[in-house]
Amino acid sequence: MSFPAAGFPAIRPRRLRRSPAVRAIARETSLEPRQLVLPMFVREGLTEAVPISSMPGVAQHTMDSLRRAAVEAAEAGVGGVMLFGVPAVRDAIGSGADDPDGILNVATRALVSEVGDALVVQTDLCLDEFTDHGHCGVLAPSTGSGTDPVIDNDATLERYVAMALAQARAGSHLLGLSGMMDGQVAAIRKGLDAEGFTDTLLLGYAAKYASAFYGPFREAVDSQLEGDRRTYQLDPGNRREGVREALIDEAEGADVVMVKPAMSFLDVLREVRDAVQVPVWAYQISGEYAMIEAAAANGWIDRRAAVLESLLSIRRAGADAVLTYWATEAAHWLRER
Repeated sequence: MSFPAAGFPAIRPRRLRRSPAVRAIARETSLEPRQLVLPMFVREGLTEAVPISSMPGVAQHTMDSLRRAAVEAAEAGVGGVMLFGVPAVRDAIGSGADDPDGILNVATRALVSEVGDALVVQTDLCLDEFTDHGHCGVLAPSTGSGTDPVIDNDATLERYVAMALAQARAGSHLLGLSGMMDGQVAAIRKGLDAEGFTDTLLLGYAAKYASAFYGPFREAVDSQLEGDRRTYQLDPGNRREGVREALIDEAEGADVVMVKPAMSFLDVLREVRDAVQVPVWAYQISGEYAMIEAAAANGWIDRRAAVLESLLSIRRAGADAVLTYWATEAAHWLRER
């Protein structure tokens, strides 16, 4: 067998992969603990943390276990925590959401006091955990039996503003606007500014899709939802619409915009990153977490390698930060390197 003359091929990309040191210096995308945000669930009335069966390693927290987990996250270098509250009582308009003594606002005050100087304390701003129907807004009057629930967009905005003020008063650094109502960023920004909360950050869940991967989250917040949220969350087939929503949120005053879910919408994430000037975050949601945990538990994949690769892929697609249930554990791994 004959070979080309010496020196062929002249272009050898493998030179940049020849050793760990070379690969490290040539790596285009990095993953650091500060780029990770830990979602946390706190449930009213618990005396001990309750494991979430569909999300191994994740729990509904008591106030005490919530504090401990937040301290551990801060010590690991995690950039922030995102709080979700699970109330004992729900009603049609989600009254517990803006109650100063409601579980989410009480937990916010506790964590701001505990870790507020070490990381960004963030709060989910949506009514779904607080309503007895499980939707993200106020329902319009029924149009007849058998019809799907209809969200009253503008009445919901009023509730969101009240919720935003309650969270800001509790000390939340950043409000995560996840309800997907039209005009939510502008309405909340106006309401906060009018009350002097001009420094409170807004994270617009701009491209939030009606995904099949939210299932375990429903268990985590004890969701009362019947039906679906397809009248306000985006159709998974729509890429351009996700970019449009992000541009609208940026124009309305969002400090950060979100793409959710992350791994099945990496194309949208890349396009949103290219389209807006504000930071872009992505949420690695419960179903994505559960799939990797299940595969690892069955011995089909290397758990640690798969977790880190999944997070790196989200960063590579354009996310400045990633919400992930592995935030603290991944931060420890990254600091070991």
